[in-house]
Amino acid sequence: MAKYSDEFKLQLVMEYAEGKLGYTRLPRKYSLPDDSQIRRWVRAYREFGIKALRRKQTKQVYSVQFKVNVLHFMKQTGASYQDTAIHFNMNNPSLIANWNRRVLAKGVEGLEARAKGRPSMSKKPKPMKNEKSLSREAQLERENELLRLEVAYLKKLKAFQENPDAFLEKHKQRWRSNSTKEDSD
Repeated sequence: MAKYSDEFKLQLVMEYAEGKLGYTRLPRKYSLPDDSQIRRWVRAYREFGIKALRRKQTKQVYSVQFKVNVLHFMKQTGASYQDTAIHFNMNNPSLIANWNRRVLAKGVEGLEARAKGRPSMSKKPKPMKNEKSLSREAQLERENELLRLEVAYLKKLKAFQENPDAFLEKHKQRWRSNSTKEDSD
């Protein structure tokens, strides 16, 4: 949600245009931190009309070449962020300031589109432990443990295949005995 509504922005611009209150008194009247925002709204309103005060519903995506052109224009002419934004029909000069900051920090690569959100999970499972880092004795112990688990699994599978009813009955009794303990509490 926008910090200031379109109606509020228009009201401030119109009050300024009437000439009753200037840039210093309007922020005090409406408890705004300073006059810079009002100055931006008035300038944008003068250049683009009421549509400049409206919040855009979709985000405009600019190419890297366009961003470089904007910054190059600003550097060559010495124009302010606001003047540059108006020249390129943009109503957000802080966007140009962000581009400039990124270019100074990372170069032109900083202007490239970045992936939004959380990165997707990788398709490859992460390796549990590097078996080469384990000693020979630890590797053998691990192998023994896996073989014991395999034997126990095969024994249960064989018992189930020989007599499924008895195997299920045994587990039902265990489940019932556990559930009666919980009920008696």
